[in-house]
Amino acid sequence: IPLFVSQALTANNGKVRFRWKDYRNENRQKVMTLDAGEFIRRFLVHVLPEGFQRIPYYGFMGNRYRKQKLARCRELLGMQQSDTPVKPKEGRDYRDKVEELTGISLRECPFCRQGHMVCIEVLAPVASQDPPFLDTS
Repeated sequence: IPLFVSQALTANNGKVRFRWKDYRNENRQKVMTLDAGEFIRRFLVHVLPEGFQRIPYYGFMGNRYRKQKLARCRELLGMQQSDTPVKPKEGRDYRDKVEELTGISLRECPFCRQGHMVCIEVLAPVASQDPPFLDTS
């Protein structure tokens, strides 16, 4: 979830409540409540290390003609042109990556280590029990 806090924060009992804009859902404003530690962790992900500077895309990485300009850069560098996008290895998904990185299989039962996990149903999200966010400004 991108963290773009658009309204004032409220904090109590170790929880932080804030309003944010959901760019994937028609820019609707939503309210989220997080533990203070998780809020700080997500906030600090956006802080650059000392000596680094955030630079917006411009030049050949600008949005408008990026595809054509990158193709021209590849041509000038003598790189082979490819019309087809690079596809991930067949049959691999996030579970394979997690097992490769951590050594923990998401496919086997975490309790008996013998059975295989099978998706039976995907549950719909439950509406929040929190009262509506009141803007006091």
